[in-house]
Amino acid sequence: MRRFRKAFLAVAAVAMLALPVSVFAQSTSNPQLAQKVRHELVMLPYYGVFDNLAYSINGGSVTLYGQVVRASTRSDAESAVKRLPGVTDVTNNIKVLPLSGFDNGIRGAVYRSIARTAGLYRYLQGGNPSLHIVVDNGHVTLEGMVSSSGDKNLAFMAANQVGGIFSVTNNLRVESEQPR
Repeated sequence: MRRFRKAFLAVAAVAMLALPVSVFAQSTSNPQLAQKVRHELVMLPYYGVFDNLAYSINGGSVTLYGQVVRASTRSDAESAVKRLPGVTDVTNNIKVLPLSGFDNGIRGAVYRSIARTAGLYRYLQGGNPSLHIVVDNGHVTLEGMVSSSGDKNLAFMAANQVGGIFSVTNNLRVESEQPR
């Protein structure tokens, strides 16, 4: 039974790395281009729940930023956006997170803690979950969108319950507080 549980957890951890997450734009002057950039970023093959990508558009110039677990995701994001019609320049400010078994352990523990907390699992499900977890040298940042301030606070408390974390930053946004 223990062997089965370990195998299941290993498969679940690999599956979590493959899940795409939300991509957010800052200010954009071209809504059609913004939609195309977002589509290209969420379709990246190795963009996962532990990655965070964002972009801003100024005319035909696109600036990419965020954090990713794999270096290939950083270069794939730049390549995909450069090919879009209307894009004249791409500035890639995406940070590749350092390889760390310590951080990988924290990623899995925070994911499990949030998924087990009072209905928050729904933010981690599907092909494009609305909540994602960035771990950089033991510091956790929660990114994405939730439906209520209560869920935002619950996710923060769930992440804080994980041992070995140096800090938790809650950058989750509440859906009802977003401009329409």
